[in-house]
Amino acid sequence: MEIRDLTEADLDAVLDGRTRAFGPLSGSSAVVWRRLVQPFLAAGRYLGVFDGTRLVGTARINPYTQWWHGRPVSMGGVAGVTVAPEDRGRGAGRRIMLAALERAAELGHAVSALYPATTHPYRRLGWEHAGSQLLATIPAEGLRTIAPAEPVKLRRMGPDDAPEMMSVLARVYAATRASGPIGHDEATSRLWLDDEDDFRYLADDGFVVYSWSGEDIQVENLVAGSEATARALWSLVGSHATVAKRVKAAVTPDDPVFWLLADRKEDTLTQPRWMFRLVDVASALAARGYPAAVTMDAVLQVQDPQRPGNSGGWRLEVASGSGTATRSDSPEGPSLAIGGLSALYAGIPTSTLRRTGLLTGPTEKDEALDAAFAAKPYMIDYF
Repeated sequence: MEIRDLTEADLDAVLDGRTRAFGPLSGSSAVVWRRLVQPFLAAGRYLGVFDGTRLVGTARINPYTQWWHGRPVSMGGVAGVTVAPEDRGRGAGRRIMLAALERAAELGHAVSALYPATTHPYRRLGWEHAGSQLLATIPAEGLRTIAPAEPVKLRRMGPDDAPEMMSVLARVYAATRASGPIGHDEATSRLWLDDEDDFRYLADDGFVVYSWSGEDIQVENLVAGSEATARALWSLVGSHATVAKRVKAAVTPDDPVFWLLADRKEDTLTQPRWMFRLVDVASALAARGYPAAVTMDAVLQVQDPQRPGNSGGWRLEVASGSGTATRSDSPEGPSLAIGGLSALYAGIPTSTLRRTGLLTGPTEKDEALDAAFAAKPYMIDYF
């Protein structure tokens, strides 16, 4: 078996493999899928493992920006991972994921994330559980009672508004010191904003994208940088309460909507989990944001069998909201495999990491590490 870049000529075989792995797409969805993946072919972002001329498996590296404590980090989102049913157990999945990891590094991504169909194969290659996509079910009538605080100008949003939407997203995620959510490139954003089934509204510091799902409303994305905009967007969604009974929405861990509702007795949440991996230790630690009040100097011993350049001692210095990682010859400090460091980066407490064997060695820096990497990671988008 060999790994090759996929071309347009391979797309029928890719779609067949996708259908066998995840189920069939409707005709219109297949057309959208082709439009989505087309730019990734020329960019070297779609890989296939072949047995002779036969396509056995695939993996795609989506170009994302991911925010960590309000700072943008280049992230390769691994998606479209398939192996033909008749070829499972032959090592094709491992080979395609190792190739995707190296390609993510070549493309300049500091970190990577994915939504796993199963955990074990990804964990063995260094991805570790980090966060979730929080999906809330809210009574539509409850949203209708959210009163606007002041007039907010909303306008309909389309593909040409992609740059402004991306700017709003970046400003809000920076201001709220968000950890985990992603932003698309402009081409993908334009395609996303061209879905005729969605309703989209843009404000100066926020936006909402939602659609009908049977008799429910499905909020795909709602971002607000102020109380006034949060109230305006959620009440707009709630205005459908005369027809819709429930609103299903992707939300943040401490989403303002739960404090705007007049009556909140219990939360109905589902949490599809995502996994996370540092691709390049030095650039990932330097790109991340950190709490401005935290000052730390610690040496970490890292093991990364898949990317040996990440292995060894690293001195992490954090001050004034920024961090630097430099090589260290010191044998001191706690020890982590790359999966453990990835989980720590995502805010998983050192006490959890120690009780699962992902962090070992001296404990003196544990409290400082927890303070530096404190986060409640989430994603709004599923990919």
